[in-house]
Amino acid sequence: MTTDIVGLYLHVPFCVRKCNYCDFCSYNVSSVDWRDEYIDRLCEEILSYKGRDIKVNSIFFGGGTPSLLTVDEFERIVSTIRSTFCVLPETEFTIEANPKTLDKQKLGVFVKSGVNRLSMGLQSIHEKELKMLGRIHNFEEFIASYNLARECGIDNVNIDLMYGIPEQTMESFRETLDTVMALKPEHISLYGLILEEGTPFFEKQGDLNLPSEDRECDMYYLAADILKGKGYSHYEISNYSLPGRECKHNLKYWRSQQYIGVGLSAYSYFDGKRFGNVDDPIEYSYKKCVEYDYIESIDFAKSQYEYVMLRLRLAEGFSLLEFKEKFRVDFLQGRENIISRLKSAGYLNIIDERISLTEKGFYISNSILNELI
Repeated sequence: MTTDIVGLYLHVPFCVRKCNYCDFCSYNVSSVDWRDEYIDRLCEEILSYKGRDIKVNSIFFGGGTPSLLTVDEFERIVSTIRSTFCVLPETEFTIEANPKTLDKQKLGVFVKSGVNRLSMGLQSIHEKELKMLGRIHNFEEFIASYNLARECGIDNVNIDLMYGIPEQTMESFRETLDTVMALKPEHISLYGLILEEGTPFFEKQGDLNLPSEDRECDMYYLAADILKGKGYSHYEISNYSLPGRECKHNLKYWRSQQYIGVGLSAYSYFDGKRFGNVDDPIEYSYKKCVEYDYIESIDFAKSQYEYVMLRLRLAEGFSLLEFKEKFRVDFLQGRENIISRLKSAGYLNIIDERISLTEKGFYISNSILNELI
């Protein structure tokens, strides 16, 4: 039995329509004939943790589009969570939402059930760019839902934005950033477009009018300058927040803290093991018991690798002294030349016995991590 406080992730794989860039485990809800069975199985999986006195201080409904849940479905899932886990009073409770799927009744139920953080997928304010991405909402619908969420008492809102998308220009991206800054959300997640295999964008990438690599780099630094100028901290490679509004749930991932994932394709790091659910909805929904796609024990070498990889995603980096205490080895030893070169190039800092990536280092973090670990 664990004594740690964990985060809880719940995967809701329903969407109105799959976006052209999305490779997440999600399905068009209109074509799903296993919805009731899925909710049943999700609740059964939650209940499988009952009686273990597990304390939770973050809950995150992701997807898919969790805001497609009916009020009854959502309340049933939350009731099951509260009957299974010890949900602490300070719990950060996030639900992801597409702006087109929100209304006053649903937001009211969310708030009454404990939701105190809303993550809304905007991506762009421009109709042409939204249509290219395959989004189902327009900017006017986003504004209406954003204002409604505020009226319903949600005072912690994340807005998802994208750069490097087809038809996007520096000017249109700046307009998106300026417009969103005027709304003063507490948190911004900013992602560069990746052409994932199996997506419509991947299949037709030769026909897409994408910004050049140099222009995409310019967009990245433009966003960093504008957001930091408005008081947002670039606390993780793809995330910015106002002071004290970092996503507590996601920080668990990056700090290698424990979390439990339930639902289709959900992953967990719990009791010293990493395990993940199957990604076949029929197999998941109709099995008589929960069966994991894989279970992996985290050995010493793997733990060391993940510690560095995840901590360097954060602006705070990690303590060299803590690393030595935890792993009985000096992180710098054997890496002196690489680290010296990265510091000289402005990609890496070592200050007060902490090592971290710079803004410049964030942009090419994958390359740097490959060199370091």
